[in-house]
Amino acid sequence: MTDLDLLTTSYDYDLPKGHIATHPVYPRDSAKLLVYDRATDTITHTTFSQLLEYIPKECEVFLNDTRVIKARIFGTKTTGGKIELLFNKPLNATEFLVMIRGRVKLGSTLFFDNGLEATVTQLREDGSRVVTFAQNNASIRFEELVVILDEIGHIPLPPYIQREDNKDDQKDYQTLFAKNAGAVAAPTASLHFTPELFEQLEQKHNTHTITLHVGAGTFKPVEAKAILDHPMHSEYFDIPKESATTLDSDTPLLAIGTTVTRTIEYYHRTHKQNGECDLFLNPSNPPQRVDYLLTNFHLPKSTLIMLVSSFIGREKSLELYQEAIDKEYRFFSYGDAMLIL
Repeated sequence: MTDLDLLTTSYDYDLPKGHIATHPVYPRDSAKLLVYDRATDTITHTTFSQLLEYIPKECEVFLNDTRVIKARIFGTKTTGGKIELLFNKPLNATEFLVMIRGRVKLGSTLFFDNGLEATVTQLREDGSRVVTFAQNNASIRFEELVVILDEIGHIPLPPYIQREDNKDDQKDYQTLFAKNAGAVAAPTASLHFTPELFEQLEQKHNTHTITLHVGAGTFKPVEAKAILDHPMHSEYFDIPKESATTLDSDTPLLAIGTTVTRTIEYYHRTHKQNGECDLFLNPSNPPQRVDYLLTNFHLPKSTLIMLVSSFIGREKSLELYQEAIDKEYRFFSYGDAMLIL
């Protein structure tokens, strides 16, 4: 590792605008797949439909079964001014961390469809807000809120997609095995599976699930000059007992996505099966338990490209990204994938 590996600017790269995927390809497994084999230092270009040909036979596969909620809602202030609220995560039974587009004061109440109201109880320095929710003057908890959001909310597409969500996104921006509601961003490496390909995966490999509710912090850019000065966001996770048993073994593991990787590595270091994961993987803090990684292509200077660099080094990561750009790969959430062996 060199001093350059600790500088945020060292993780920058130029991405032509046309490479940002605004919609997925169909069928989903027709997406491109770049396979990088560390042992032989070789690159293979294929499609996601051929994934199972490259996954090592003896490894077991981990997936994130979080479900994206309709976290984006539009309402009004008492003045009648319009407001946009993005739910992030519950802080406790009745308080929730949110982002609000539009000026709000401490104690102000916001009004939404279906009688939903939000009262601002805290203004945080990072721009986030803490609110309580009520419906028909009765305080509501997270499980009740999710039902209401499902009726009045919008799928929270990442900001770089730069379009409004539509009906297709309700299916496209959700994994086949999404189960536990709570994410405001999808675990995107899993979006490439078709039902047929996923069935084949389960026939060939033992698959396991963990839950990590991806928060809005996943899109937060690294603004510190030195990457280790970046305040890493935390996200709620839960690891079922049977999944933890496999993690405690010496079985080789393939993590489907960065969220799975961070959760496994946090468990490996702490042995906590649930709580808040704030692990920052980078070249100075490489993986200790995950052997192989399947992931999409990530934003410049993001914690996610730093996570990829924790597996293969910064210079190799940037080399592979340039290769993907040259080969017309599509980037980010609805884009193509990379398998690191």
